Amino acid sequence: MTPRTPFIALAAAWLGVCTVAHAGTVGEIHRVAHTPSAAIRDAKHSDALRITVWYPAAAGVAETPLQIGPPEHPLFDAGHAAADAPFAPGRHPVILFSHGFGGSARMMAWFGTALARAGDVVIAVDHPGTNGRDPMTMAGGLLVWDRAVDLRVALDTAETDAQIGPHLDRRRLGVAGFSMGGFAALVSAGARVDIDHIIRFCRAHAADATCAAQAEAPDQTMAAREQALKTPAMAALAKHAGDDYAIPGIRAVFVMAPGGIEALAPRSLRTLNTPTSILLGDADPVAPPASNGKLAAASLPHATLKILHGVGHYDFLADCTALGRQQESLCQHFRIPQQRSHATAIATAEAFFASHL
Repeated sequence: MTPRTPFIALAAAWLGVCTVAHAGTVGEIHRVAHTPSAAIRDAKHSDALRITVWYPAAAGVAETPLQIGPPEHPLFDAGHAAADAPFAPGRHPVILFSHGFGGSARMMAWFGTALARAGDVVIAVDHPGTNGRDPMTMAGGLLVWDRAVDLRVALDTAETDAQIGPHLDRRRLGVAGFSMGGFAALVSAGARVDIDHIIRFCRAHAADATCAAQAEAPDQTMAAREQALKTPAMAALAKHAGDDYAIPGIRAVFVMAPGGIEALAPRSLRTLNTPTSILLGDADPVAPPASNGKLAAASLPHATLKILHGVGHYDFLADCTALGRQQESLCQHFRIPQQRSHATAIATAEAFFASHL
């Protein structure tokens, strides 16, 4: 077993420490799995599930930038990693990761690569029908419980992979997520989905942003979703929304700006015994804390809550480049430097997982 490296450097930088100690090298590897639920959600009905793995890499390999946008003019800097690098020796803790609505694994690489640099293997996916690389679909937006299925398939794929599997310490398994990825993380740990609960909530609280169509899919209004759920095909699938999608062995849950919490059965939150760490910003207009992160913290019996003043929702996306700050709408509203919020998220997650894995 390889010991975890506490992620002190980033946190220390914001405390006025001038020197930054570099931890281990990070590798990035990609795999594709196949699952029937992906074909239902994908716009082209492909059953492919894209998987990204960040991991502690052998010393001496060269990392390259992970960016989003045109190669010559990237809009986001997501970190650094060495493509297909050899793994560092030993077995490492495993963290499953779920991105937000309309996001991607690459968009959250700033977080995944940081945990990998500290000694974890992070397994992330691009959720079909609800990622920023492919067309968004109504099925992707509705079948949110299948996000947990994606994480389970990704874990199974990694475990049986000849290159990845020997380096996974399955006894030390955690899950993390951002926005709807936080929702998925809780479902993966044992929370149950309750579609009727969020419908009732939104009928009574129509002005809550939780009930509004998201910018990434403006056609997916609550009314449109309710109508879609009445179609025979979708109604048949929705009968399984409240099934148990827990992934065995998850010992810790870390979520950032979680969304969709009103779509979880309250009793399932009250009886979820997995330690959970919740990080959110008090200036979040997309996943309002009162109906999401704060609600989860108040419901879960073993939850801790950390609130960042002045931080919004998209602060938890990858770092905006100078061009991104000029051209990308997601980069226009930061009140606090992204790097500061990221450093807090990384330090909080690493300390939390170190104490539970």
